[in-house]
Amino acid sequence: MEALNNNPVEKRFIVAGLILLSAGFLFGLTGALQYVVPGFLKQVFSFERTRPLHVSSIVFWILLCSMGAVFVYLQQYKGKKIFSPLLVKIQLGLFVTDILLILISYCFGMFGGREYWEFNPLLAIPIVAGWLLFGYNFLRSVGSMKNQPVYVWMWLTGIVFFLFTFLESYLWIFPYFSRHLVNDMTVQWKSYGSMVGAWNMLIYGSSLFLMEKISGNKQYGRSRIAFILYGTGLFNLMFNWGHHIYTLPTHHYIQYISYAVSMTELFILGRIIFQWRSTLTAAQKYSHNIVYRFLWHADIWIFLNLVLAILMSIPAVNVYTHGTHITVAHAMGTTIGINSFLLLGIACDILLDECVPARINTRLLKKGQQLTNLSLLVFWMALIAAGIVKSKWQMSTIKPLYFELMLQLRPYFIAFFIAGIGITTGFLIIIIPLIRHHYHCLQLRKEYKEMMTHRQASAA
Repeated sequence: MEALNNNPVEKRFIVAGLILLSAGFLFGLTGALQYVVPGFLKQVFSFERTRPLHVSSIVFWILLCSMGAVFVYLQQYKGKKIFSPLLVKIQLGLFVTDILLILISYCFGMFGGREYWEFNPLLAIPIVAGWLLFGYNFLRSVGSMKNQPVYVWMWLTGIVFFLFTFLESYLWIFPYFSRHLVNDMTVQWKSYGSMVGAWNMLIYGSSLFLMEKISGNKQYGRSRIAFILYGTGLFNLMFNWGHHIYTLPTHHYIQYISYAVSMTELFILGRIIFQWRSTLTAAQKYSHNIVYRFLWHADIWIFLNLVLAILMSIPAVNVYTHGTHITVAHAMGTTIGINSFLLLGIACDILLDECVPARINTRLLKKGQQLTNLSLLVFWMALIAAGIVKSKWQMSTIKPLYFELMLQLRPYFIAFFIAGIGITTGFLIIIIPLIRHHYHCLQLRKEYKEMMTHRQASAA
C-alpha cells in the first residue's frame, strides 16, 4: 500500500484542481465587487468575463479533483497500480492545456455564446479526448464489474453519463436546435442538469470509499443503503433536470415528477453521512479530524440546501424564485457547501497521507474550515434575501425602474461581497498549506531517491 501512495501524477489532478478553486473564488470575488461597484474594471475586465472565468474554474476544480480521487482510490481499492500511468499523464496534459486556453479565451472576450458553462466548441474536443482516456484507463484497471462495491459502479456511471451529457450540451450547434428556442432551452437545461448529476456520482462514490476507509468497515460500500443512494442518484441524473423547465411549455405531470425526483438524492446522502458519523469511535474521529470535519460540514449543507431545494422546486413557488438570486444560493450551497467540502475532505485524505510527518498546521486548517463555513452561511442568506426582493419586483404589476431595484439590492450585494472575502480567505487558509505540503513530500521523495542511488553507487 505504501508503494501505491507514491503516485504523484494522479495527485497532480487534485493540486491543479485546488489552484483552480483558488482562482475561481478570486474571479468570483471580483464579480461580486462589480455588483457593489458597477464600474470596477469595466473597461478591461467586465462582469461578462469574470462570470465565465469564475464558473469554469469551479467546474474544472470539481472535474480535476474528482478524476484524481477516482485514480487514487481505485488503486487503493484494487491494491495495484493503474492500468496505464502514461495515459494518466496524457489526460492531465490535455485537460490542463485546454483549461488554460479556455480561461485565456475568456480574458480576450472569446465566448461560446451560451448562458452557463460555455466556451468555443473546438475547445470541447480535448475534454472529450481526455475523458475517453479516463474511461478506458478506468475500465482496464477495474477489469470485470461483477460483484464490485457501489462506489465502483458510481464512478463508472459518472464517467459514462458525463461524456453523454457533455456531448449533448453541444447539440445547439446543429440548426434544428439553434433555430427552435424551446428545444434549445430544454436541451440546455437537461444536459447541464444531468451533467451535475454525473459528476455528483464521481464525488459521492469517492466519498463513500473515504467513509469506508475511515470506518474500517469493508462492507460499507456493499450495504443496501449505499446501493439505494446509487439508484436514486442514477434516477436523479436522468430526470431531475425537469424542475429547471417549469417556465417552458411542458406537461404538468413532468413538473411534479421532477419535483419528487429532485429531493431524493440529497436526503439519502445526508442520511448516509449522518449514519456513518454516528458509528465512528472517538479515536477514528480524532485520527481523521480534518477529513471528518469536512464531511460533517457537508452534511450540514446537505440539510440546509435540501430545505431550500424542496421549497424552490414547488412549481407554484418556482414561478417567483426562477431567475433570482435564490437559484444562485441553491447553486452555491450545493457547489461549495456540499461538493467542494466533500472534495476538500477527499483532497486532505489523499495529500496529507503522502508523507510522515505531515508538515502542516492542523489548527490553521480548522480555522479555515470555520471561517469558510460561517462566511458561506452569511453569503447564502444574503443571496436568498436578495432573491426575495427581486421576486417581488418580478411579480409586481407596476414595476419600479430596474435602477431602483438595484439600489434596493445593494445592501445584500455588500453583504455577500464581504462574505465572499471570508469564503475566499478561508479556502486559501486550507488550500495553500495543502499544496505546500504536497511539494514538500515531492522534495522528500526526490531526496530519498538520490540518497538510495548514492548508496547503491557507493556499495558498487
